[in-house]
Amino acid sequence: MSVTVRVPAKVNVQLAVGAARPDGFHDLANVFLAVGLYDEVTATPSPGGLRVTCSGPDAGQVPLDRTNLAARAAEALAARYGRTPDVHLHIAKDIPVAGGMAGGSADGAAALLACDALWKTGASRPDLLEICAELGSDVPFSMVGGAALGTGRGETLTELEVGGTFHWVFALADGGLSTPAVFREFDRLTEGTEVPEPVASPQLLKALAEGDAHALAATLVNDLQPAALSLRPSLAGTLAAGTAAGALGALVSGSGPTTAFLCASAAAAEKIAETLSASGTCRSVRVTAGPVPGATVL
Repeated sequence: MSVTVRVPAKVNVQLAVGAARPDGFHDLANVFLAVGLYDEVTATPSPGGLRVTCSGPDAGQVPLDRTNLAARAAEALAARYGRTPDVHLHIAKDIPVAGGMAGGSADGAAALLACDALWKTGASRPDLLEICAELGSDVPFSMVGGAALGTGRGETLTELEVGGTFHWVFALADGGLSTPAVFREFDRLTEGTEVPEPVASPQLLKALAEGDAHALAATLVNDLQPAALSLRPSLAGTLAAGTAAGALGALVSGSGPTTAFLCASAAAAEKIAETLSASGTCRSVRVTAGPVPGATVL
């Protein structure tokens, strides 16, 4: 018997970042939108103990040891319910690795849901979300999907109303960016300045609720973007190319280096993707839309 869970990537349509806290984390106002790029995690009984395998684009960059969030999710669930994590987790990877789209967090949420179903632990939704929050700031949203405002370090979610479908092009860069390194660069760039408390933009939330792509484009913001551009200056060329191609709005997704382009329609997204692909400013492009549901047993 095995259980497969499909889980989406995310884009941050707003990422407001506060000053570093004493614990090293930052308070956030993080507006997540789940988009239709997916990983699938399959959990199968493994009498020999926990093991992780991975296939798909960039699979060679995915750790297969206990640092993988999928492995940590299985161990956390097993520990809570007093069992051994005897499971083989296979990750079919399609979300960019280290790309600012929460691929690792998605795998953690998917593994948690898959193991819960495989082991029939009967965990409640709040129990699963509590384990998600222990695993990482983005993991709860990967479970929930749709659109949500994340506060605290991003793990405390308020689900948001979305009034339509938003069309996106994602430009993938060569290599990844380390999220901790981007936050360190944010701290360096803001040192000696007053960093405002992070709050969600009322205009952005209204645009989401009304399904208004033009209004959403005007309010897209990522406080980590200057840090990502400082570490990877070439991303500025990708952002400029997508904007020149007709994107309504452009920003670095999360900690990068994936860049996200909001488009007026599915047809516009295809044209912008073609132009970006030919621009020489990115490794590859992906076209998709959101919101989509969170982690789902197939």
